[in-house]
Amino acid sequence: MPYLLAPNDPSGAFPDPAEAMRDPDGLLAVGGDLSTRRLINAYRHGIFPWYGEGDPILWWSPDPRTVLLPNRLHRSRSLRKLLRQRPFGVTMDRDFPAVIRACAGPRADRQGTWLLPEMINAYCALHVHGIAHSVEVWQAGQLVGGLYGVALGGAFFGESMFSRVDNASKVALVHLCEYVLGLGVELIDCQVLTAHMQRMGAQPMPRAHFMERLQALRDHPLAPGTWDDGRVHYPGGES
Repeated sequence: MPYLLAPNDPSGAFPDPAEAMRDPDGLLAVGGDLSTRRLINAYRHGIFPWYGEGDPILWWSPDPRTVLLPNRLHRSRSLRKLLRQRPFGVTMDRDFPAVIRACAGPRADRQGTWLLPEMINAYCALHVHGIAHSVEVWQAGQLVGGLYGVALGGAFFGESMFSRVDNASKVALVHLCEYVLGLGVELIDCQVLTAHMQRMGAQPMPRAHFMERLQALRDHPLAPGTWDDGRVHYPGGES
């Protein structure tokens, strides 16, 4: 059975992720809250919230964990050609609320959304604290793709991405990898394996190994704050 978290103790310890259930894979704890303090504590220990409407807050740490090393991002031949054409401009932290709302929108491959209003509010609060960040992809002045996630030390926890036109989320990921390499980020957590992320170079990692890497990376000096430098970037080429 998953561990029951107290709703009024955001500093309370999570159980060891090794105690997570095998079915459903990675379910570790239930309850608690989505306060900034608790979310930071969760991510520091390789745990993330994911639940649907009508469910209690569910906390997960699957095994294996899917990770992407930013210096090993795979750019297909067609993607490299697209990047040379520079059809999109990319910004960071320019409009975090718009990105997370777009990620919460309906999609053809699923019903409903896991990004409930309280989740959106919680990650927007992390963004205000300079811990959650967004990548925005623009075309003709319109937001057409992007992603968001949480940065702690030398690790970035990717939460969700969206595309309104073909390849926009890929371009967002390319720019994220290029940017975080300059910050010393060595690991991007993708949570669970998808065909899309596998094509981009993501690979499964045993949870025990993931936790070792996270413990070594989470306290690297990465000051909270905005990633918006006021510029429009063109991934794969010059800014």
